[in-house]
Amino acid sequence: QVQLVESGGGLVQAGDSLRLSCAASGRTFSPNLMGWFRQAPGKEREFVTSINWRGGYTYYADFVKGRFTISRDNAKNTVSLQMNSLKPEDTGVYYCGAQNGLTMRYDTWGQGTQVTVSP
Repeated sequence: QVQLVESGGGLVQAGDSLRLSCAASGRTFSPNLMGWFRQAPGKEREFVTSINWRGGYTYYADFVKGRFTISRDNAKNTVSLQMNSLKPEDTGVYYCGAQNGLTMRYDTWGQGTQVTVSP
């Protein structure tokens, strides 16, 4: 069973940067995509960014383009999210997820890490 563990969240001010990491452990890990999602209080979980595990192709939600960068380290089974120019509206719990290559569904999730951006 694959487990995902996020780290790196915290409290920052608007304009600051944070780097989130997600480490995968368990059996052979070979997702199709690794993604970051977030959930703000009172809102549904939303897509932030994803990366193709083999090819490294990246996808971003419009509201983070130019500010966030996703990367992966296949040897270490980790995926990272560099977040720059943070805004208060970026506040939320950030989750990493693994997309199953057979079902094309995100079926493995981390526990989430809190990111709070003060004005």
